[in-house]
Amino acid sequence: MRLSYTVDAAHDSRAIRQLAMSPLRLSVKLWKHIKWNGTILVNGKPCRDASLRVKAGDELTMLWQEASPVVPVDRPLDILYEDEAFLIVNKPAAMIIHPTHREARDTLVHAVAGYFQRRGERVGIHPLYRLDRDTTGIVILAKSAHIQHAMTQHHGQIDREYLALAQGHLDRPSGRIDMPIGLDMSKANHWQVRADGKRALTEYKLIASWPAYSLLKIHLLTGRTHQIRVHLAVLGHPLLGDAAYGGPCNMMQRQALHAWRVRFIHPDTGKEIRLEASLPEDMRRLILSEIVSRETSLEESEGKKAK
Repeated sequence: MRLSYTVDAAHDSRAIRQLAMSPLRLSVKLWKHIKWNGTILVNGKPCRDASLRVKAGDELTMLWQEASPVVPVDRPLDILYEDEAFLIVNKPAAMIIHPTHREARDTLVHAVAGYFQRRGERVGIHPLYRLDRDTTGIVILAKSAHIQHAMTQHHGQIDREYLALAQGHLDRPSGRIDMPIGLDMSKANHWQVRADGKRALTEYKLIASWPAYSLLKIHLLTGRTHQIRVHLAVLGHPLLGDAAYGGPCNMMQRQALHAWRVRFIHPDTGKEIRLEASLPEDMRRLILSEIVSRETSLEESEGKKAK
């Protein structure tokens, strides 16, 4: 990986280690990696003294190797976007992001490692957030620890929207859920609304409704674990297929949640990146069946009136 910076007047006479923190905004971990295992160039010449003070106009370059220790696996990826900084994919159901044990070979990072290996790329694999195993949709992976650090300093840097099928009908067509979430100590990997939890904000908007459930567009304002699942469950409208939080499983075999849209400003180019991932087949099929059923009912009703 390569990072270049021309020292401006505001940072004249600063030490290289100071510039690493600001304005380069390197994490402490990455800076240590570069200092001990990478290469630092000042105006094209190697420099081993991190305390060296550089002047306005000097060209500072940092070089380092990034490679994931994950074993590459040949699995298909639905790639939505790629450039030198990011790989953005549409994750299927039944796939976790990171391995939970040493023998795991079926995670998203394993598949990404295989993709990079086939292309001959030596880059890092840094997911910027996680989706649950059975939540589908967009996952952004940074190719360097520097980009990961820059993008994860503030949750609001990545604007995320989801589509969800929730049981029943919410009282209002739109609203904001503001309830703190913390770990449920009585169950493994289970979260709950609790007064001593971290603040969690979820916005929702009704898109369509049918007799048994509703299609919602959901906007995350915070990024707590299981946030959407917990918030909807506590309102009495759990996700279809979400057995862990009381959702009915007769129509969906997994939680009906899809990371549909992302928007963020590219840290290198300053341009806005907007991406969408189509609804997965199981959610689309269920919605289509309801539309067909409603149209059939209307036709039958009109036929009876005509007689």
